[in-house]
Amino acid sequence: MAVTIKKVETKADVKTFVEFLYKHYADNEYWVAPLKSGEYKTFDRENNPVFKICDCEMWLAYKDNECVGRVCGIIIPAWIKKIGEKLARLTRIEFIDDEEVADALFRTVEDWAKSKGMDGIVGPLGFSNLDQSAVLIEGHEWLPSIASNYQWAYYQKHFDRLGYVKEMDWLEFRITFPEQLPEKAYRVADMIKARYGLRSVEFNSLEEIQPYREQVQHLYNEAFAGLYGTYPLPDDVLTYYFDKYFPNLNPRYVKIILDKEDKIAGFMIAMPSLSKAMKKANGSLFPFGFIHILRAKKHNDEMDLMLTGIRPELQKMGVSALLMNDLWATAHADGIKYVESTGMIENNHVAIQMWKSFESIQHKRKRCYRKMF
Repeated sequence: MAVTIKKVETKADVKTFVEFLYKHYADNEYWVAPLKSGEYKTFDRENNPVFKICDCEMWLAYKDNECVGRVCGIIIPAWIKKIGEKLARLTRIEFIDDEEVADALFRTVEDWAKSKGMDGIVGPLGFSNLDQSAVLIEGHEWLPSIASNYQWAYYQKHFDRLGYVKEMDWLEFRITFPEQLPEKAYRVADMIKARYGLRSVEFNSLEEIQPYREQVQHLYNEAFAGLYGTYPLPDDVLTYYFDKYFPNLNPRYVKIILDKEDKIAGFMIAMPSLSKAMKKANGSLFPFGFIHILRAKKHNDEMDLMLTGIRPELQKMGVSALLMNDLWATAHADGIKYVESTGMIENNHVAIQMWKSFESIQHKRKRCYRKMF
């Protein structure tokens, strides 16, 4: 039977779009289910401010009266202005291993982009760098962190088959934390702090972080401005993302470095790994999902590094090492042995260099593709 494409227009369509993800990976032993509530909030056009700054459409693929795939197309004027190219983005593409289905989904989003005057399309690439990016092409035998994503291995062959070429790769690392930092790390840290008038800030409650939230949000735009896929996020969009993640933070794993004027020089956000707990929860906090998550927050030997931001003029001054020293002290006290990085763009040499002083492996690779029309 032929594949039919349906534009997502109703709440029932949104439900099918979201629920397909859970059905599609139900038997995959490595996929980690995100909370369904979060997925629904992402596509709530009335309450997610990102929809005010982009053009977005979503589609479903059906075969034999069954949903067999989905895709979302995005056009972000602010990003197009930054890069000087008329490129749409495709995101949330999921489909069974069927050429007819894949062809129909890719053709639909490409035709939409052409109708909007675009010269090409890139992806998978989400609404921002705080959203999902790229498709997993290496490391399918590892659980993803909750800040990352997972796809079936066969996706790569369909991107390649349909004329998509590599645009950019994201690398992920697994780090083994040492039992003790070398004495040199402390000496260098003291020297950097003294030279630039920097000091560390530690937190024991979310309330203590609140006075720094606005600075962290603004620093995000500043710190990530030069990286692929980024564009200046408006305050309401930044607030949306930070409100989404803030309640789940462990304040002890939030590290901030201040300069002599008490301005944030850099921040690092990590948390005990929730991947195994989220897999058990299977997308729902109730009836027992929240119990698995609470246990993981308290008893864990793995940690996920979520986000690091450093003022551009200080990015080669050792601020990342100061943040990592502070994070190591907290993690070591809690029995953390392993760290999962989030995806780092392959040309972000400053971030990648941070792991050179630790025992680490680069175990995952994700790819963003491009296709010009």
